[in-house]
Amino acid sequence: MTDSQDASQITSAIGVELPYLRRYARALTGNQSSGDAYAAATLEAVLIDRSNFNSGMSAKVALFRTFHSIWSSSGSPVADSETTLETAAQRHLGKLTENTREALLLHTIEEFSFDEVAQIMQADRSEAEALVERARQEMADSVSGRVLVIEDEAIIAMDLESMVSDLGHKVTGVARTRQGAVELGKSDQPHLILADIQLADNSSGIDAVNDLLAHFGEIPVIFITAFPERLLTGERPEPAFLISKPYNEEQVRSAISQAMFFSSTETLRA
Repeated sequence: MTDSQDASQITSAIGVELPYLRRYARALTGNQSSGDAYAAATLEAVLIDRSNFNSGMSAKVALFRTFHSIWSSSGSPVADSETTLETAAQRHLGKLTENTREALLLHTIEEFSFDEVAQIMQADRSEAEALVERARQEMADSVSGRVLVIEDEAIIAMDLESMVSDLGHKVTGVARTRQGAVELGKSDQPHLILADIQLADNSSGIDAVNDLLAHFGEIPVIFITAFPERLLTGERPEPAFLISKPYNEEQVRSAISQAMFFSSTETLRA
């Protein structure tokens, strides 16, 4: 294979995985602009050195490993806080054990195996497992708050309610339509919103969330949807937490803990 063919294959593979790297970088840094800056730096690094892509790893593992080399060498910083929500989140970030959030996001949201997490973070499997478990404990213990569920499928809504309650949070209500979501949200302001995109009356969960954000300002949102491509567009704003249906329980629990962690304000138990 020629160098040009090799470069073409790598470019094609990166194109497929880039939206997920951007999602991951956003969740790590706390905002889109900083996350995208790290994703761009990763692409530049790949252009200079393609060795990770020629080492037998999958393209996705190689891409995330390159990202982590940059992330670790820069001290794993977060962006300067642009909002009060991010300011509160940064206070909590300083209390976490090093590398725990990275491992948890990689394993639960990006669905890497423990072996792959170890490859990405250049650690061994047992260390990767320990970091994920430590992250779960630290984040679950950080805060508790109120959660609004916007979901039109009854079984999924009940499942989400159960997970929210098991994590120690209160469900303020379950809405099946845009109008119902706005009414519930305004009657009892949530600290976190779990939202589907397509609702019972063909209204939009995105519109419902935007209505509530326009009313309240900063509230973290987790979109759980069968249509992730509608949100991973490269345009602003994009959600930091996006889970594809069908989901698994570990993904949702992880996202709830982390999103609630980022919503932490003085009104929550710290």
